[in-house]
Amino acid sequence: MTATTIAPGSMSEVEHQSALRRAVIASTVGTTIEWYDFLIYSTVTGLVFNKVYFPGSDPWIGTLQAFGVYFIGFVARPIGAVIFGHYGDRIGRKATLIVTLLMTGIATAAVGLVPGYDKIGIWGAVILTFLRLIQGIGVGGEWGGSVLLAMEWAQTNKNRGFLTSWPQFGAPAGLFLANVAVLFFSWYSGDQFLAWGWRIPFLMSIIMVAIGLWIRLGILETPVFQRLVAEKKIERAPIIEVLKRQPREVILSALLRMAEQTPGYIFNAFVLTYGTLVVGASRNLLLSGLVAMTFLGFITAPIAGWFSDRVGRRAVFIGGCVFVAAFTFVYFAMLDTKDPTLIFIAVALSFIPVMVMYGPEAALIAEAFTPRLRYSGASIGYQLASIIAGGPAPFVSTWLFSTYHSAFPIGLYVCVCAAISICAALLLPDQTNKEIAHEVNYGNA
Repeated sequence: MTATTIAPGSMSEVEHQSALRRAVIASTVGTTIEWYDFLIYSTVTGLVFNKVYFPGSDPWIGTLQAFGVYFIGFVARPIGAVIFGHYGDRIGRKATLIVTLLMTGIATAAVGLVPGYDKIGIWGAVILTFLRLIQGIGVGGEWGGSVLLAMEWAQTNKNRGFLTSWPQFGAPAGLFLANVAVLFFSWYSGDQFLAWGWRIPFLMSIIMVAIGLWIRLGILETPVFQRLVAEKKIERAPIIEVLKRQPREVILSALLRMAEQTPGYIFNAFVLTYGTLVVGASRNLLLSGLVAMTFLGFITAPIAGWFSDRVGRRAVFIGGCVFVAAFTFVYFAMLDTKDPTLIFIAVALSFIPVMVMYGPEAALIAEAFTPRLRYSGASIGYQLASIIAGGPAPFVSTWLFSTYHSAFPIGLYVCVCAAISICAALLLPDQTNKEIAHEVNYGNA
């Protein structure tokens, strides 16, 4: 089924529920694939790229260089949000999501083909940087469309948190698949992991993209966007309009994510550097812990989204901020014991406080924007956090430890981010279980 213009009012209850299920499945599977593509990079950076593309450097300097390239993907994400937010609000959610899926998947597969420093010198790092830029642009446009695909098919206002938590499920699920793939090929290739084993998980992206494309081609456009088209309420320049009409919501959405993104990328990317260089843990022990971490994480996300429908998005989110601030100190204390069991437990549990925030976060952000500017506004706010939180987190953490030779400053760093997010959550409107008008009445719109 590829038609996208069936009027929602002409659909029966059964047809609507079927379309809703397909939309949620398509958004979840699609985000899982795209996050696999984006996050496999974070798994491999601390293990491979500092050695393959920056050899000869001091281990910490090589790691900083590798995380610098890694950061490029986060800088690109707001660019993707601007580009695809514009088209998502202009031509629809579905078409935009197909393009982002193809862009991210092809760039990821190409990473697996980039020769190392020993073959083409610094050009390997240059090509890697370009592909990371393309990855980031694609992922930057993905999130907003996936969340809206689920949210805008909801018939009631009482399950938006739960429905929009499923695209959020895609992030830990994608990281789970990425970690499983890297762990398997780390074991399978053994001493050849740096030579070729790490490349296979990147090349596998082509197969996953083909599956995701087949699923997304079969969904319908959302009823909300169809209604906007029918009523001729499509904005000519949605990016400009949302920055003019709802700048406060854009800024607060970015600040909201600091407590979720900063520790999230410390727990899934920096830990591989800290665990191998400081703690002396084996690569496979850490990867095994990350697999368990993502499994517990993707269970937690929809539970937190469901719970937010009952007690409020803001309350659940702030609870997660407090939880992660306290947990970070416990986390590093457990790693520093150098006990394999405690290390595994610390890594395995680390995504639970992050997902307590991540589950309700999608609805909390998306509900703050008017429908005709929602793709643009939610995407830009969400992805701006990549520059101030997620992208710098492994780099800042590496610098803090190399400077102070202690993980305590990293814990303080997370606490500051949590405090900022709590303030943002208190200022951002909480629309839990409230009817959202077809168009928010703002300014002269």
